Amino acid sequence: MTIVDKLKIIKGLSGLTQEKMAKELGVSFVSFNRWINNISAPRKAAEKNINNLYFKYTGQRNVPDEPLEAKKEIIRNKSKAHKSILAIIMNNPDIYDQFLLSLTYNTNRIEGSTLTEDETGAILFDNITLPNRNVIEHLEVKNHQSALRFMLNYFSQSSYKIDEALILKLHSNLMNGIKSDAGSYRGHAVRIVGAYVPTVNYLKVPQLIKELIKNINGKDSDIISKVAKIHSRFEQIHPFSDGNGRIGRLIMTAMLLSNNFPPAIVKQEKKRFYNSCLRKGQLQEDFLPLEDFICDAVIEGIKIIERIG
Repeated sequence: MTIVDKLKIIKGLSGLTQEKMAKELGVSFVSFNRWINNISAPRKAAEKNINNLYFKYTGQRNVPDEPLEAKKEIIRNKSKAHKSILAIIMNNPDIYDQFLLSLTYNTNRIEGSTLTEDETGAILFDNITLPNRNVIEHLEVKNHQSALRFMLNYFSQSSYKIDEALILKLHSNLMNGIKSDAGSYRGHAVRIVGAYVPTVNYLKVPQLIKELIKNINGKDSDIISKVAKIHSRFEQIHPFSDGNGRIGRLIMTAMLLSNNFPPAIVKQEKKRFYNSCLRKGQLQEDFLPLEDFICDAVIEGIKIIERIG
């Protein structure tokens, strides 16, 4: 793994700005900026300091050669340090609310919401009706809150059972008052806007979802790889007339929690890159970019669990 890779992983995990990372390493911002942008290389003494800082935030002494494998190992180790990620979320109101806000704001924004994070928070936690904002955007916030709360409570009372009934219930909550077919599969053809990804015939949706659920609940040693493939496939099946992206990301959260991983925070500002990674999986069966993207999103979740930033 290169020094640049290590610096980027440290930055992602620590939540530190480049200025603060430079200060921790005892170098100027200019020097640090040249290193992280691969313009110049640090001297041996500085490289040792970088390795020490890498160990501080990752716990890795024997660093895997590939950055993706290093991230997966970090996530596994960080998650193993906690008996139950779900219990941490449910028993700590600040962590619970931060996940509620981050997941709701980002997932809705990806789908075209114009609400800011502060506005989303006001609707979520203060039940405020904002002037000059349409009813649908308010409903999208409250409905996602309802769906996410239902899923977290459901898992708290069961054994992380992900089945068709759960998926349909999540869609029913998400689309309540917005779509007349809330909680039902689509009964017509659809296309993914802005993409050349073929979706399946609507008559095949129920059977394909049943097959997907079987894969979701199957054993796999590489959880991130499994989540990437399932997420890519679900979005290509596109089982609903609307809400597929949001439901797909809720299923991603469900799969991660069922393996004691934190939810993945798919940042709205990375929407184009996220969609590009999805398309590579769907059209080329190249899932590595999506796996790497999901690792970064899970690391954002780790930062919430560890109250970083």
